[in-house]
Amino acid sequence: MDRKYKQKGYSEREGDSREKKRDKPDRPQEPRPKQHDMLGPRTPRMVGTVTRARCSNCGAVLAPGFDPNGECPRCKFALHCCKQCVHFDTGKQFECTEPIPERITKKDVKNNCTFFDFRLTVEKDTSPVTYATNVPATPTASPSRPNDARKAFEDLFKK
Repeated sequence: MDRKYKQKGYSEREGDSREKKRDKPDRPQEPRPKQHDMLGPRTPRMVGTVTRARCSNCGAVLAPGFDPNGECPRCKFALHCCKQCVHFDTGKQFECTEPIPERITKKDVKNNCTFFDFRLTVEKDTSPVTYATNVPATPTASPSRPNDARKAFEDLFKK
């Protein structure tokens, strides 16, 4: 038997074939193409961040320079309340991270807490923002009637 094992590919002289491969003359190495004057890794295109104030009731973005003692221009929610505060935490005693002497029962009503600091969020700046103005929360435009949509569709294909 000329093979060491019964499977094809195994032979006693396998080491000889490796040595023959090593004896081949090396090809001249070609210089690698240079990348376009890059020094280090490419920087990713990151979306910018912006610090915004939002109403905790309706989520409206509040304009810069808003009055924290006022109310939301969209839903008329009090801005100086526990729900708008940085220290509001439902898991803490009296639902506040600061040492307040007594619990404030209504968290969404205006109060005179001395520890109040308005909550600002850091968000990704992905689109232009329309700031809340004195507009009603529900749209006042009348919904179009079904006949108007049908008439517009038929007008598209009119000869």
